[in-house]
Amino acid sequence: MPPRLQLLRQASLLLPGNRATSITPFAPFLLTAQARAASILSSLSDNPGAYNKRVRRGRGPASGKGKTAGRGQKGQHAHGKVPAGFEGGQTRLAITTPPRGKNKYNPFKVEMSPINLDRIQSWIDQGRLDPSKPITMRELHKSRCLHGVKRHGVKLLGRNATGLTTPINIIVSRASASAITHIESLGGTVTTRFYSPDSIKRVLRGLSHPFVSLQAPPSLLASALPPETLSAASKPVEILDSAVQVVLSQYKYRLPDATGRKDIEYYRDAAHRGYLAYTVKEGESPSLFFKPPGEVRDKGVQEVRRRAARASAENRLF
Repeated sequence: MPPRLQLLRQASLLLPGNRATSITPFAPFLLTAQARAASILSSLSDNPGAYNKRVRRGRGPASGKGKTAGRGQKGQHAHGKVPAGFEGGQTRLAITTPPRGKNKYNPFKVEMSPINLDRIQSWIDQGRLDPSKPITMRELHKSRCLHGVKRHGVKLLGRNATGLTTPINIIVSRASASAITHIESLGGTVTTRFYSPDSIKRVLRGLSHPFVSLQAPPSLLASALPPETLSAASKPVEILDSAVQVVLSQYKYRLPDATGRKDIEYYRDAAHRGYLAYTVKEGESPSLFFKPPGEVRDKGVQEVRRRAARASAENRLF
C-alpha cells in the first residue's frame, strides 16, 4: 500500500464520527486491500533426497562421464560386458579357497547367551534376583545378570554348580544336564521352552509374557496366575483359560510355540525338561516319527489291501 493511503487511513481513525462525511471522496482508497492467495503450483517440489538424478554418460567432458563413459581405456571391461565373478577363465577363488572356520556362514548355527549357576547365586545374594518367583530371561536382563540376549535365547550352564545353594525355579531356552541335576537336587525346577528371535525382543520390552503360551503346561501356567484366580480354577483347562485371559488383557503380543520339527522334538524330551514333555504319552518317544507298537501294521495285510484295490480298479469303466 502506498505511504499516502496509509496516512489517510490513520487520519480517518482520528476524526470524530460526524466528520466522516468529509472524507467520502477517499473512501475507495481507504478500504482494506483484498487478500489474494499466492499460487503454490510453481513452487511444488519433492522432498530432498527423494530421488537421484540419472547419470548421463558419453555426453561430453563437462559431465565427468564423457568420452569413455567411466569404463576406462581398452580392455574387456571397456569393450563389452563381463559376468560377475569372472576371473579370466581360471577357477574362481571362492571355489579354490572357500571360507572355512569360525567366519564361515552357517544358517543352522544356534546362538545363545550363556548363564552359569554361580553368577545367579551371586545376584541372589545381592538382592537383585528374587528366588521365590520364576526367573526368566526378562528378570536376568533387567537385573543386568545378562548383558543382552542373543537371537536364540538363554542357555543355563553348570559352571561352579556347588556355588548355587538356593532352590530356584528358572525358565530358559536350553539347559545343560549338570545344571539340571544340581538345581533339582536343591529342590528347584528347570523348564526349557521355545522362543523365536522376535518373541525374545518382545519379552525383554514387556510386550509379551515370558512363558505363558497356548501349549504351556498347566503346572507352568499356575505360577503366572494370582492366588485368588488359581483357587477358583480347579481343572487344568480352567487354569489355561484363566492364564490366557490374563495375558490377552495385559500384553500386546502372544508368545508363540515351537513349529519346526527339531524344536518340537527337543522340547518334547523330558531329559531336556522341555515344556512340551507333558504331551508325550507313556511309552512314546519325543520323535514325531514314533509309532506305538500297536499301530504298526502287518506288511502282509497291507499287500492284500493293495491287491484288492488294484482288482477293483480294473473293473472300473472310467
